Amino acid sequence: MAAARPTRTPMKSTRLPVGLYAAQCEECFKWRLISTQEEYEDIRSKLIEEPFTCHRKTDTSCKDPPDIEYDATRTWGIDKPNIPKTPEGFTRHLVVRKNFSKFDAYYVTPTGKTVRSPTEMQAFLGANPRHKDVPLTDFSFTIPRLMEETVPESILKEGLDSSSAKRFKKTKDEFAHTD
Repeated sequence: MAAARPTRTPMKSTRLPVGLYAAQCEECFKWRLISTQEEYEDIRSKLIEEPFTCHRKTDTSCKDPPDIEYDATRTWGIDKPNIPKTPEGFTRHLVVRKNFSKFDAYYVTPTGKTVRSPTEMQAFLGANPRHKDVPLTDFSFTIPRLMEETVPESILKEGLDSSSAKRFKKTKDEFAHTD
């Protein structure tokens, strides 16, 4: 499962929203664009029990070319499987920090309030009787792994803060050990 920022051109904003959602077929390993965030979250929430395959998309098979290529034309983040689907009325947002150091996850509630942590969400649910029955476990602030090889070269040349550079080195080392 992946979330990708549509272009590599840095914006003036301090946060860059995720623009595309994709899932990788378990059989052919091709990437398929997922048309809505809701559909993406549904797939991701059951990925271990129901692995994604091309035939889950209408009129698509493993014989068709990929919808999108995993390459450096976009900045990619790889999500963990089985993150719960966002409860109805709430919206989960993922944004890449302007310096590309990591993603941030937050929710917008049905009242329009932005919630950035489980503690804030628990307070919101407790203060809003209409949502008291929504379990806190239905909200995940887990963030995707930002894939270093897709971070714009201009950002890498400018230099990341030391913690981001260490994290990227660790990620690169992890990939080196899995070959």
